[in-house]
Amino acid sequence: MCLCPQFACPALALEPYEVVGDAIPRPLGGLIGNATRGAALIRDRERGNCLICHQGADASEPFQGTIGPPLAGVGHRLDAGQIRLRLVDASVLNPQTVMPPYFRTEDLHDVAPSYRGKPALSAQEIEDVVSYLVALKAL
Repeated sequence: MCLCPQFACPALALEPYEVVGDAIPRPLGGLIGNATRGAALIRDRERGNCLICHQGADASEPFQGTIGPPLAGVGHRLDAGQIRLRLVDASVLNPQTVMPPYFRTEDLHDVAPSYRGKPALSAQEIEDVVSYLVALKAL
């Protein structure tokens, strides 16, 4: 049974989640994230590709974006549930966002056939990234 808003409901194959206010308070699938793996996903230019839009916490990382907010201090600004919702599907909060949904498979456009029906990141990967980002407290 899907507990999230109808327009943002994940595919049946994805772990269900509940949106409460501006957050998904419980970890996807009850999984525990690993900050080291999350940091690697943030920097991975093929899997997470976060640095195409965001400036990361490591200034030595080349070619960082400025479209999205900086990642430094995100754990000070947002809690784990708020970060989780923004990774899963930021369009729940802002339908005009340019932030891609990393854990949604419906209503996506221009998806390569080999990626159709699959989320960009797994539930474990989402939790890994959440674990890393929530630890970024320094501004």
